[in-house]
Order: sequence, then structure tokens, then C-alpha cells
Amino acid sequence: MVMRTVDLRSDTVTRPTDAMREAMSSAEVDDDVLGYDPTARHLEEEMAKMMGKEAALFVPSGTMGNLICVMVHCDVRGSEVILGDNCHIHVYENGGISTIGGVHPKTIKNEEDGTMNLGDIEAAIRDPKGSTFYPSTRLICLENTHANSGGRCLSVEYTDRVGEIAKRHGLKLHIDGARLFNASIALGVPVHRLVQAADSVSVCLSKGLGAPIGSVIVGSQSFIEKAKTLRKTLGGGMRQIGVLCAAALVALQENLPKLQFDHKKTKLLAEGLNQMKGIRVNVAAVETNMIFMDMEDGSKLTAEKLRKSLTEYGILVIPENSSRIRMVVHHQITTSDVHYTLSCFQQAVQMIQEPSRN
Repeated sequence: MVMRTVDLRSDTVTRPTDAMREAMSSAEVDDDVLGYDPTARHLEEEMAKMMGKEAALFVPSGTMGNLICVMVHCDVRGSEVILGDNCHIHVYENGGISTIGGVHPKTIKNEEDGTMNLGDIEAAIRDPKGSTFYPSTRLICLENTHANSGGRCLSVEYTDRVGEIAKRHGLKLHIDGARLFNASIALGVPVHRLVQAADSVSVCLSKGLGAPIGSVIVGSQSFIEKAKTLRKTLGGGMRQIGVLCAAALVALQENLPKLQFDHKKTKLLAEGLNQMKGIRVNVAAVETNMIFMDMEDGSKLTAEKLRKSLTEYGILVIPENSSRIRMVVHHQITTSDVHYTLSCFQQAVQMIQEPSRN
């Protein structure tokens, strides 16, 4: 019987803390669609201030937040957005910018660190003289941290340079900052400086911060007014959302300072895994709270075999493909959990590779 569970599937699996539940039960609320929920206003004002932007808007999910931002910037159907071929908006958001927004994606190869080559970005911008034949480029999207690159951080210098390209060509820059606070902590750069070049940013509240629901998008006052209309169009207008925003305010206060410890625990786990036979982790690339672990060629290990074996010990992970597993650490994973996980991994690996010894 499993006596202990260590859930490393994602940082979205956290449970609301007692402080969050208490804040939710006593939250001051009103109708947010009418614009009167005081707790929602408090959260939005706080997030706008932290991000150095004029205004903010609570939305149910990061996917909706990104979609709204793209649609506000690309308000003419047939507009084009330049984004990474391995970014979350392009891979994991159901193609919503195309199917709902009527926006054409122009993908650029994401490098291992999550960046796109600056020259390739500039070369992808359409010449306005060709508008009879081609989509019109209106937006560039970045992702920080970059999930499919293992939670790698985009530097402020890189983001600034992309922002300069956007301005030079009259384009807008959106940052999918689902784990932006992780990047800020890892780089030692305030969040407002990381997104200074951006015209809009989406920030998830239910990933590293550990709130149960929601994201916030930030931008200029006029941008947020347009975003509010689109949120209603997409079905994201909710009434007494102060109940949800109260938990997010607790997360900002209690869990934001804990991110640095999440990163340390992630590094500890990565270093331990990398010492095991048949497993390979690029420890140097582990910058925040995410690990990609690969099975070495020639080993008997597969991601599915290892996942299944680990489940018997209460360790929950997600295979990325047949030879790779992703793990994400969050504030409800303790250092003791990390050591327990390493012990279970060692046993599971040995059981698969040397079954005769078991």
C-alpha cells in the first residue's frame, strides 16, 4: 500500500492552503462583470503595479489570457503572429489563435534555451508591400520561462532586443509569462523589468504561485478595456470572482518568496537523478522548477515503464515521450519528498534494468 504521495506531474496540482481557504470564505465580493468586485480590483491593481503596467484583468486561465492578448493586438482577421515552434501558445492551446482569433502563426525554431534567433525573427516579418498576397505581421510572442525547454529563463537583455525589433517594425510584443515569477527569482531581476519591453503579459496564478484558479493579463488601460470585452465574448466574464482572487492574493504574499526554495529542491532532485545508471539530466539547464529526464540509449528503461513502477511508490510523473519524463517541483514538495523520490527512483530503475536481482 502506498503510504506517501509525491506529485511531480506539474506545479498545477497544488491544493489551496488553509490560509487561502480562509481568505476565500471571507472575501469581500460583488459582481465583477459589472466592475464592482473589490477583491478582484485589489488583485488587478496589485498585479499591474508589480508588472509596471497601467492596468490588469483577471481571467479564468492562461490559455484564455494568451488568446485575448493575441486577439486584441491582431484585431484584423488574417493578421500574423511570430512565435516559437515549441511554445505553449502554438503547441498546447488548441490552435485557438487561428480557430477563434483568425490569426495566422508564423513559427520560428525555438533554441534549446527557449529563445528564437533574433535574425530569424526579423526576417520573418512580412513586407507590407506584399499585403495582397501575405498575412500582415502585427505581433511577436515570447514565453518566459519556456516550458518545453525545461523551464529555461529568457534574459532581460534578450527580451529588450526583441522589443526593439518589434518597435522598429511597428509591431507589438506579448509575453506568455505563465511562470514569469520563477524567471524573476532565478535571474534576480524584478518582474517589471523583465517585461518592460512588452505591450502585454499573461501571468499564471495557479502554477508556481499555487493559487487554485486563474491568470492575470496586464497592459495599458486601453488594452485592458478591449481585453475586458473579449473576455466576456469568450465566456470568461464571471460574477463574484473575489472568492478566487482572494486565494491569489494569499499566494502572492505567502508563496512568491518560496519559489527560490522550489528551485533549490529541483536542482537537488536533478543532481541526484543524473547520478543514476541509465538516466541523463542536463543539470546545467535546470534553472527553475522543471526537470526533463532522459533515458540513455541502450538501457532497458522507458518512460512508461518507469512511470508505472514509480506509481507503486506514490511518485507521480508525466512521460513527455517514450524516453523522456518531465517533473515539476512546487511549494508543497518538501526536501524530504525529494530524498524519498530519489530513493524510489533508484529502486524502480534497478527493478527494470536488473529484474533478476529482485
